Amino acid sequence: MVELDDYLIDGHEVTNEEYKVFVDAGGYRNRELWKEPFVRDGHEIPWEEAMAHFVDATGRPGPATWEVGSYHKGMEKHPVAGVSWYEAAAYAEFAGKSLPTAYHWSQASEAWWTALISSGSNFRGEGTQPVGSPSALSGRGTTDMAGNVKEWCWNEGHDGKRFILGGGFGEPSYMFLQADARLPWDRGPNFGFRCVKLDSPPSAAAAARIEATHPDLSKETPVSDEVFEAYRGLYAYDETELNARVEETETTENWTWVRVTFDAAYGNERVIAHLFLPMKVPAPFQAVVYFPSGFAMFHEKFAPSAIEDALDFLVKSGRALVFPIYKSTYERRDGLVPGRGTPGVYRDHMIQWSKDLARTLDYLETRKDIDATRMAYLGSSWGGGAAPVVLAVENRFQAAILEDGGFFLRDELPEVHGLNFALRVNVPVLMLNGRYDDFFPLETSQLPLFRLLGTPDRDKKHVIYEAGHGDLPSREEIRETLDWLDKYLGPVRRN
Repeated sequence: MVELDDYLIDGHEVTNEEYKVFVDAGGYRNRELWKEPFVRDGHEIPWEEAMAHFVDATGRPGPATWEVGSYHKGMEKHPVAGVSWYEAAAYAEFAGKSLPTAYHWSQASEAWWTALISSGSNFRGEGTQPVGSPSALSGRGTTDMAGNVKEWCWNEGHDGKRFILGGGFGEPSYMFLQADARLPWDRGPNFGFRCVKLDSPPSAAAAARIEATHPDLSKETPVSDEVFEAYRGLYAYDETELNARVEETETTENWTWVRVTFDAAYGNERVIAHLFLPMKVPAPFQAVVYFPSGFAMFHEKFAPSAIEDALDFLVKSGRALVFPIYKSTYERRDGLVPGRGTPGVYRDHMIQWSKDLARTLDYLETRKDIDATRMAYLGSSWGGGAAPVVLAVENRFQAAILEDGGFFLRDELPEVHGLNFALRVNVPVLMLNGRYDDFFPLETSQLPLFRLLGTPDRDKKHVIYEAGHGDLPSREEIRETLDWLDKYLGPVRRN
């Protein structure tokens, strides 16, 4: 645990009008403000070369989102965006402050209140919003630590990257909790920062490089077939009566929403599933069954509107979207949150999640309006990491899409470790990933999973975007997903 002295953190992100003071004062000409060496591809580069990179859309010094050396009209109270780590650090020096270390930022964010904080934050917007909105309250009297713009922090990560936390507009809300690191030169349209005021420089421990060490899974050997069969037995369940009930139904312009419940495969619990059935396509429908990100563990209740903007394209394509409420999520929360819990607790839950998915498929097979011979799995983040296990023990899917997925890089018991399951996956798999994903790194997580999948090479595809975790380009992602479904489930019947 890193000890921190008292400090003051900006109540909001640095705004355009605040950053304009730095620009007008000659901040891009004053070498004394740029304390850190400019390093690109492992080599220090001259001042002049670095400054040539830090220009706006018209070639003037300033953020990438500006023009003619200034922000757009009416944007003065919006957070400055499109700035690199170097620019953020220079502004902090100019203001007599510092960039927060990842530890200062995380402590101030109070992310353990994430469900309350993120609900009013600017994640789903298409651009920045003015800072200081009462709906965007975050930790310790601050606003906008979740969403709006991602915020540069001091610490260096692997490969010369710098941490940028909190998530920004256009990203899923779970990015509030997700560590992210980018090259210090990157100037994304949702990259911004806030500053801290310290009485003394941060401790060496607080300012130190942060780099997690991960096992090289490409050198690990999966268990034998005999051992795997013993593991598979843990996921078996008695196919008892579902006792299914339709709890709610609502028809909208684009779909019919149905909320159903049925008996779980363990204890006396009930699984909840939300079905979104297309309106203008004849039944039986192809079905896409969703496994969400870990942020589902922080929400108290699932809202049908949650699929808008992110998943409704599936229904619009003429397919049914099925959203099970897995144990530990939404109305079935039990205190487990991502990254917490012992390996044994995680194992027990992984088995229950797999059974929840299987019981959902059991239910779909009872419905005449679902074509149970044309079902696909879609896992996002947590659902992408869980995919090797659930796809290896469940053979009723004809296709799978893994968004922001890979091998989990944490201590797991062998009976739930994806390494021992990936080889037994044979369904066609599409993986969609960001090259700069710090949760599922390309070299140590994504590629080992893709290479180890038992799926024939002709039926697996890995698309790598110039993006991080949770910010894949949506249009390209939708196109790849629908093309994959058309290929392996077949085109949707329109009449």
